[in-house]
Amino acid sequence: MLEEWLLLAHVIGATVLFGTGAGIAFFMVMAHRTRDPRLIAHVASTVVIADTLFTATAAIVQPVTGYLLARSIGWELSEGWIALSLLLYVVTGLFWLPVVWIQIRLRDLARAAAAAGKALPPAYFSLYRIWFACGFPAFFAVIGILWLMLIKPAITLF
Repeated sequence: MLEEWLLLAHVIGATVLFGTGAGIAFFMVMAHRTRDPRLIAHVASTVVIADTLFTATAAIVQPVTGYLLARSIGWELSEGWIALSLLLYVVTGLFWLPVVWIQIRLRDLARAAAAAGKALPPAYFSLYRIWFACGFPAFFAVIGILWLMLIKPAITLF
């Protein structure tokens, strides 16, 4: 019974990570396309809150439920598909952490431009390009993790 609850929590966490990440990316891109500092500031504010509430919470729940689930089932963390999943999880985090900081900066730059009644500054566009580029490896790493978790392929890493 515990195993079923852990699996449910783990799947919900994965769904939240993937769904929130995809949703945040979509709304940030759509807001950016308007070049409207007020709209971008508003959307980026919401994105920062969503990342804090949902993504950060799920990012903590995932390794905890994953570890407990593996222990409950009897899987070793050194099994190839689990070890590769953990590696991809770290890769995702390495791209996500700077993205959180960038989203806060994008929000602040857009707020300042909106308050001054000016266009977005060049720094905004530079940071946006980095934010956009960081999304791809993180997204594909999460897709890889989901595939590994579902298929559990026999992978020998060591």
